Amino acid sequence: MHPSLAELLRLLELERLEINLFRGVSRDIGSPQVFGGQVLGQGLRAAYGTVEPDRVAHSLHAYFLRRGDFNAPIVYFVDRSRDGASFTSRRVTAIQHGEQIFHMSASFQVSQPGVEHQIAMPDVPPPESLRESDPVPKAALEAMPEKTRRLYASARPFEFRMVERADPTHPVNMPPLQHIWMRAIDRLPDDDVLHRCLLAYVSDFYLLTTATLPHLEQLMSGKRFLASIDHAMWLHWPMRVDEWYLCSYDSPNAAGSRGFSRGSIFTRDGRLVASTAQEGLVRIGGAAAG
Repeated sequence: MHPSLAELLRLLELERLEINLFRGVSRDIGSPQVFGGQVLGQGLRAAYGTVEPDRVAHSLHAYFLRRGDFNAPIVYFVDRSRDGASFTSRRVTAIQHGEQIFHMSASFQVSQPGVEHQIAMPDVPPPESLRESDPVPKAALEAMPEKTRRLYASARPFEFRMVERADPTHPVNMPPLQHIWMRAIDRLPDDDVLHRCLLAYVSDFYLLTTATLPHLEQLMSGKRFLASIDHAMWLHWPMRVDEWYLCSYDSPNAAGSRGFSRGSIFTRDGRLVASTAQEGLVRIGGAAAG
């Protein structure tokens, strides 16, 4: 397996400290804090550690409360809120340095038949017709501070191919809409729990930035700060993250220094397998955190 993907899988292998208590480590990718998708994926993995194996996660709702410190372990406490005949509910709290940095509610369900419908998948070019998306051009990368350069230049466990491409060296305001093909860079085990946790992890990529697209000229002209406030996901069907899937993102609103984005996630054959939504801080020239 590719080393960067193997490292990500190790991040999702939590140490069980007690019946409802788990500990995870972080990876310093050059960002000022722990990547939100990592905490989301680890939190879901911790919840799965307290659930019967015949139940699958179908929804989660999370809030990011404080910046995570990648130099310290993260302890996850799972509250077994309810174990019903069909549904299981869990609440996960992530703690560092004696303070909550994240909490999440997750729901699990026994597989059951029922009515079915879905929206149509957008008509976009296939991933083979698109080149892999580089985070920033080489010239811009060389001009960055060393730590920021490491963030963008490090090997990524997922590859991304964007249908709509912005030029970061010449930012131009764009409609708040993105279509991005994604997949893991190597084959993964046949483990539905792992694929759901990895989908939670990677769903934090590019979702919030959709809300910045109509304001790129202003954002790139001065000091700016972006940070996730909350994140929600609904997992409709099993899927594999090591096969191409399409993320269709849009941002219907930005207001009050917050941007709101939502997404539909489709397999290559057009099945809607997940939906997601996120609100985050989008500040220009102001304080970094609130």
